[in-house]
Amino acid sequence: MAGASRHDAWQAGDSYEIYMGRWSRQIAPRFIEWLEPDDDLDWLEVGCGTGALSARILSDTNPKSLIAIDPSEGFLEKARSTIADPRVEFQVGKGEALPIPSGTRDMIVSGLALNFIPDREKALLEMQRTARSKATIAFYVWDYPGGGVEFMRAFWTAATELDPDARDLTEDRRFPFCTLEGLTDLAHRAGLSHVETTKIEAPTRFQNFDDFWHPFTLGAGPAPGYCTNLKTDEREKLREKLQESLPTAEDGSIPLKARAWAIRGRKQ
Repeated sequence: MAGASRHDAWQAGDSYEIYMGRWSRQIAPRFIEWLEPDDDLDWLEVGCGTGALSARILSDTNPKSLIAIDPSEGFLEKARSTIADPRVEFQVGKGEALPIPSGTRDMIVSGLALNFIPDREKALLEMQRTARSKATIAFYVWDYPGGGVEFMRAFWTAATELDPDARDLTEDRRFPFCTLEGLTDLAHRAGLSHVETTKIEAPTRFQNFDDFWHPFTLGAGPAPGYCTNLKTDEREKLREKLQESLPTAEDGSIPLKARAWAIRGRKQ
């Protein structure tokens, strides 16, 4: 993973929001709707990032409390700056060692983060440790192997045509388990019961090519990290190749979509 992740850059919350956060915010409410949670629950969110899911938990579920954990202080700063709610507490922490007392949470969730945790099974066991009896544990990740994030797939397709070595950096190669079957198996191996799954999709429509390209030049995330480390002439060739290959509507917008797999189960 060290080589594959050398272009990851997870500290710049504002840049990540432009790259991925705005699309994550379209998936989050669909995930909450699928969960159909009760009011007045104690929530734990693992890998909260810039707060896309946190915001929807607070606005859509009437929680008693929410503890949101992320290893990136940069992401947490962004979340704190945009979410002012006395029910939420943002904390630095890792999924494999959650700084949460055992048996204290009713609902434990993770949005678009579990694949970045090195020991995912241990993280799910940690989630269960923090859970009260019969608590729900649920997560969702992008369908990387199925090309579910179309703007990301378009970027890497163009990049690998120009630089075959970039193939090892693509999310579908780094996270091959992010299929419905792989995630269901992970949930069962971690000991979750009553496992259920669903597909969540949302549009990712870019206003124009600059709206598509600019986030890749900011360095926040694997693909942007790769892009910003290219030499100037190499980056320009990539930009031109993408501009030629992307589907463009009559108004200049670029209509794409994103798909995630969601899994939920219960603590036994």
